[in-house]
Amino acid sequence: MERKYLPTLSELIDRLSIVQLKEVFIPEHKSEYSKEIKDIMHDIQSIIDENKTSINSDTIRAIVVLSQMNLHIWHNESNYRKGIKDGNNLELTHGINGIRNTSKNKIQEIVGGRKDYKIDCLAADFKDWEISW
Repeated sequence: MERKYLPTLSELIDRLSIVQLKEVFIPEHKSEYSKEIKDIMHDIQSIIDENKTSINSDTIRAIVVLSQMNLHIWHNESNYRKGIKDGNNLELTHGINGIRNTSKNKIQEIVGGRKDYKIDCLAADFKDWEISW
């Protein structure tokens, strides 16, 4: 039976970015994360090969932005869980998640497929976070 709802290329790249953070920040499970990274990379390469996808500079930039947003969210939420309130703003995390989704949509443009159309805009207070796509 053929699957009907596979992770998209952008979802796999997003997951790779997150698992890479886990491999670094949660070293007691490094081997498990390393295996997951290899599995994700296999699937990413399969999609690239299957679609004869050529990655361009716009795609690379979207991947860099996605990874940076994931890192910021990681630090913000980690500090919040530790009770560190200074510099943590969950509204900013919500806005950054919109940038994440925009990045994933830009990645999807190279192979087509599902996109996330719920992209929240950043509040006026967070204009410094806007990406110059």
